[in-house]
Amino acid sequence: MSHLNNKPDQSVSRRGFVKASSLALAGVTILPRHVLGGKQANGSRVIAPSDKLNVAGVGIGGMGKSNLNALAPTENIVALCDVDEKYAAPVFEKYPNAKRYKDYRKMLEAQKDIDGVVVATPDHLHGVITSAAMKLGKHVYVQKPLTVTVWESRELARLAKENPKVVTQMGNQGHSNDDARLINEWIADGAIGKVQEVHVWTNRPIWPQGMDFPKEAVDVPSTLDWELFLGPAPHRPYNPAYTPFKWRGWVDYGAGALGDMGAHLVDHPYWALGLNPPISVEASSTPFNKQSYPVASMVTYEFETKDKKKPLVMTWYDGGILPPKPLEFGDGPVPKSGGVLYVGTKGKLFHETYGSKPRLLPQEKMDSYKKPAQTIPRVGMSHERNWAEACKGNGKAVSPFEYAGPLCETMLLGIVALYKQGTKLNWDTKTMQFTNAPELNQYLKREYRQGWVM
Repeated sequence: MSHLNNKPDQSVSRRGFVKASSLALAGVTILPRHVLGGKQANGSRVIAPSDKLNVAGVGIGGMGKSNLNALAPTENIVALCDVDEKYAAPVFEKYPNAKRYKDYRKMLEAQKDIDGVVVATPDHLHGVITSAAMKLGKHVYVQKPLTVTVWESRELARLAKENPKVVTQMGNQGHSNDDARLINEWIADGAIGKVQEVHVWTNRPIWPQGMDFPKEAVDVPSTLDWELFLGPAPHRPYNPAYTPFKWRGWVDYGAGALGDMGAHLVDHPYWALGLNPPISVEASSTPFNKQSYPVASMVTYEFETKDKKKPLVMTWYDGGILPPKPLEFGDGPVPKSGGVLYVGTKGKLFHETYGSKPRLLPQEKMDSYKKPAQTIPRVGMSHERNWAEACKGNGKAVSPFEYAGPLCETMLLGIVALYKQGTKLNWDTKTMQFTNAPELNQYLKREYRQGWVM
């Protein structure tokens, strides 16, 4: 599945004023349909570039709140949906004119004025909600990770390809940052030569992991619809160990540290190096009970290079595991918060997760480096607004499912590898199978609870 032979068009034009040709006839000015808006044959609204996008938020108590805040100054927030009235209360109160829902299915059925949907629910609900919205012709902005299974990522990428008028974006906001483009330009310039290996690490998880399912019975809060929270996941009794926020650590609901931060940290080298899904993956971790993700893990990927010779190796570390300290770091420690280290034939490039800007190592190399001219246009706005402008025909979304699907597939393969640790698993992306461990292919897709489909 090649998706980066040509980098995505990163151009984002400034919103222009649409000047319609007018025909003066008996004092009447006739404006083109694309300016006035209106409806398409399928009933969805035609959005003029000068219009505001009608946005619905699904899952608004956590990151969804931030997404809506970024969109509210320029767009209309017309519908809000969350299964937890208490957790979502501040957002409901902030947008009093938006219609309220608990069930996204009822929202999509009842409210026809929605142009775009922001999905920021727990990870296990991303696939079913996003596909439902796309099938109705709604634009979608979906928080990372795109999905919790490889099959779901493939399906959303397929739907996006079949519906080119639907604008898609995964919420890995770092993809809109200038630093991501800077790294691309430096690597393309040959600043560190040919990149041979990459080390990626994070301080996640910052939520509980490595636990067994709770056994005690707890009453479901009156403000929470537990059945809707579970959605397609297996049924089990409610416990506050699952939600809010702590769902990330549970296999049924989240994608652990790799799913959470991989969409940010793996994204930069994945884009800059023009990678496709890996040819092999191998994992090791602290104890993994298949209920909750391990406290710490390490995943090694191999990617085919253009010359098809020695593969590029990328290693992921989480839970406090750090990569070997490069000599070029000097007396300073490897930042525990996380980062990406590119190792090339002519030097190294380091980008810390928080704080410092990308820099070449050793420092003398950075000091003497003649930075290349910008070759990738900067976005100049938030990731959310980039999506909204693309929905209105102003530029393109920078992290569409065409790109985000294969990126997410790569992350999720590292999670599947936890089920057979210490074995180098060969991945055939064309057939979507582990060729030397067919027993793991069952983890590429999940069985949905009765009544739930994608």
